Parts: sequence; C-alpha cells; structure tokens
Amino acid sequence: MTSTGRKQIVLGAYFPGVNHDTVWSDPASGSHIDWESFEHWGRTAERGKLDLLFLAEGLRLRTRGGEVFDQDVVGRPDTFTVLAALAAVTEHVGLAGTVNSTFNEPYELARKFATLDLLSGGRAAWNVVTSSDAPTGENFRRGAYLGHHQRYERAGEALAAVRALWDSWGSDAVVADPAEGTFLRDGHVGDFAVSGNQFDIAGRFTTPRSPQGHPVVLQAGESPAGRDFAAASADAIFSRYQKFDEARAFYDDVKARVRRAGRDPDEVRILPSAGVVLGDTAAEARERHAHIHDLQVDPWTSIVLAEMVWNRDLSAYDPDGPLPDVEPTPDAPKWIEGRAPLTQDAHATVAAWRELAAAHGYSLRDTVKHVVDRAVFVGTPTHVADEIDRYVQDDASDGFILGSHVSPSGLDEVVEKVVPILQERGVFRTDYTPGATLRDNLGLASPSRFGERRPAVAS
Repeated sequence: MTSTGRKQIVLGAYFPGVNHDTVWSDPASGSHIDWESFEHWGRTAERGKLDLLFLAEGLRLRTRGGEVFDQDVVGRPDTFTVLAALAAVTEHVGLAGTVNSTFNEPYELARKFATLDLLSGGRAAWNVVTSSDAPTGENFRRGAYLGHHQRYERAGEALAAVRALWDSWGSDAVVADPAEGTFLRDGHVGDFAVSGNQFDIAGRFTTPRSPQGHPVVLQAGESPAGRDFAAASADAIFSRYQKFDEARAFYDDVKARVRRAGRDPDEVRILPSAGVVLGDTAAEARERHAHIHDLQVDPWTSIVLAEMVWNRDLSAYDPDGPLPDVEPTPDAPKWIEGRAPLTQDAHATVAAWRELAAAHGYSLRDTVKHVVDRAVFVGTPTHVADEIDRYVQDDASDGFILGSHVSPSGLDEVVEKVVPILQERGVFRTDYTPGATLRDNLGLASPSRFGERRPAVAS
C-alpha cells in the first residue's frame, strides 16, 4: 500500500522476439542478439523506475512440420550472460531469467542465481519453467522429456533443493527431503544433503547467502497442476490472462490456492503480460493498434497460430475463409515443436472459436486476431494509466509485465508518457529506495529458511 492507502503497482518489462508479437518489418525493430539492444532495454526500464526485467529463453529452435520456424530468433544469447551484463549497466532494476528446471541440475541453478544475486546487489529472480517437448530433451543427456505430472514433481523438488542450497551457507548446514518437507541443521558451512524421487545429492555449496536470502521465484503455470505449484512455491506469477474479468478470476483462484497452501496471499504477486499502444487521441491509438495487429497476425501467421490449436497442417486453408472444417488432433505427434500450446483443451478451444466466428461472421484470420490480441491497453497515456490502476486497485492483478511489438525501443513510450502519470497519482515509485533489493521493491518479506512456513493470514 502507498501513503494514499492504495496498492502500489508492480511494473516489469519483457524482451520480446520469439513469438508473433514482434513486427520485424517495423523500421524501429532492432537486433535481438546484439548487446546494444539489451542495454537500451535495461537502461530504459531503470529510467522508468520499473521493478524488473523479464528475459525469456528457448533451449531449441522451434520447428513447424520439421522445418525451422521462420519467426524464431537464431543466435539469441544465453540468459545468464545477458542478465550478468545488464547488472553492470544498471543499479536497481530486478533481473529475472527464465531457466528450465527439467534439464538443469539444482546445484548449477542454485550457484548461478546466487552468484547473479550477489553481483547485482540482490536483484536476481528465477522464472521456473518446465519443458513439454521431446526435441528439447534431445539437446540433453536425458534424451527425452517428462510427462506433465512428472515435470511438476521434478520442478517442485528442484526448487526445494535449490532453496536448501541457498540456505546452507551459514552457521548450520541444511539437510532436506523435498518430498517430506523435513528441515534439519547440522554440520558445517555449505553442507547440504537433498533426497527425493528426482534427486539424491549431497556436498558443500560454495556460494554465500545472497542479499535477498533467496532470489525471487516466479512461475507461469496455467494448468491446475501449474497453478498449485505456483501457489505453493512462487513469489510472483506471470499470467497470460489479460481481459479484466478473466484476469480477476485467475487472481482470485490463485490467491485462494496460495491460502490453501498455507501461505499469506499478500506475499504473492500476480503479474499478467500486457502490450500497450498509445496515441494522442483514442481514435489515433485505435488506428495505430489496428495497423500493428494487422502486421502481427498476417495471413500466414494466422494459419500457423491456428495450427498450434489444431495440431495439424492447415496450409491448404484460406486465412480469409471460414475456420477449418476438420477436428483437432491433440494426441498426434506435435506439428509445431518447441512452443507452449495455446490451450489445454484443443477440442473445447476449437468449439469456442467456431462459436465466436459464427456470432461475428469472422474469417479464420479474424478469429485468430481476436483471440491472440495482447494489446491490453490501447488509448491515450491517461486512459492507459487509468486502466493499469483499475486492474490493480480492483484486484485483477498486482501489476504488469509490459511488452511491445518492437524492441528494444518499444518500452520508451510507456516510460516517458504513462509512468509519470502513475507517479503523480502516488501508485508507482518516483525513485528507487537506496540499497533496496528486488524483494524490497516488490514488497515481499524476507524468505524463511527451507521447510519453515509463515502462516497464512486469518480469513
């Protein structure tokens, strides 16, 4: 809460490029692999006093029908290397990296994030993701992938093990069983032993406890298993639910799961992704948005996005014609590999799309454009500030992770035109607090040691 009694808004920024949102043909669109792009993005976020930078990562180039996907980024640098470099040119903004728990080992994860947190003065965050496709597994010794339920079992044990290692540097060692939640102290500085279904490791951790205690943990699960994992484990949750009613329903559901997990709901931040399109007038903003969205979902892209739902080749269909008259094949081999599915239930999604198209006379492309539009906030800077504030004050979110159709300069407009309005209203910081960690900026309490829980607040 601010001094005005209103909720403080959390704002982050994600670096786009591995999806249809990026408009490569825009003259302002820059490189997605050159250091100058990441530096501009990071410095802009810090100039706007944003809470964190959010960097996605893919472990394998996506393919469509076995061929490399033409909208992917070839040569994207490693997440940790980029974040470490950004730590050197920024002082306050948080540094969140998306790193896979399925194919990385707890010791490596713990050491890299603890190191980033130490070198950045307490600004590191880990977006914990799992992997859902076999081709990614081919890059690793496992040579395969885990089923949905096993992925979250491994993720839960990996996170518990990482936290045990972070806590092992002190006067006592940590001996932890992630499956049972046991927590014992004995031994020497850095000693650890972790045993569960996925891991059986022991040794001595070499990295001191970081300024935050634990780097901030983010998660983005949308399935029931993913929501439960996030509710039990995450400090912040990255969401794709952007329309107000859907966002508030997700917010209420996850906060209830947090309480059932024995945690205080006020200690978890819900942060949907959001695009912003600004104009000097509402009409100008709408016109600009229509132009951008036409470029984002061109005829070919609309076919590809539909294929992600149908899981089959739809190239024979006219994007300006009706929706495909065939049924989806969710159990068939993946037609598009390396990208998370657009839906958990393909048959229900196709039925909903057909109902939408029939009600509005939409073509295939019209339908896809309607469904995948991520420009949540379209209008004048004042209108956009109004809407961001409304979502937060009315408990549809705790803030947003902002993206743009161009990078690295797409964030500039928001920082220059929208952030000052939020600051004037007293719902967003006018400056960083000296010495504050990312946890401090997000309003999160210092973490308990592994296995110790703070009780949920009384209802």
